[in-house]
Amino acid sequence: MNRSIIALAALSMMSIANAQETPKPATDAQTPAVATPDTTNPAAPVPGANSFTEGQVKARMEEKGYSDVTGLTKGEDGIWTASAMKSGKAFEVKLDFQGNITEAAK
Repeated sequence: MNRSIIALAALSMMSIANAQETPKPATDAQTPAVATPDTTNPAAPVPGANSFTEGQVKARMEEKGYSDVTGLTKGEDGIWTASAMKSGKAFEVKLDFQGNITEAAK
């Protein structure tokens, strides 16, 4: 009986530890993923319903090193677009509903 209880307790602890692992973002362009600091969905920017406010978008872009973020607009596809500067160069910067930030030189 004691062995059963100890084994059950050990299994419970292992399942709790396993449940707390951080999920990895998807690398399949068809699967929605959440952007993490080190990764971006390879299909970014991904169209979809975007709940970020203009202030949140500007703050996220500035956290990534962009300055002079201007002309923020949200397109019908849910992707925010802005003009910004980084390292003295002008970029068109986009943020999608997953939080992915992409850039294209102007």
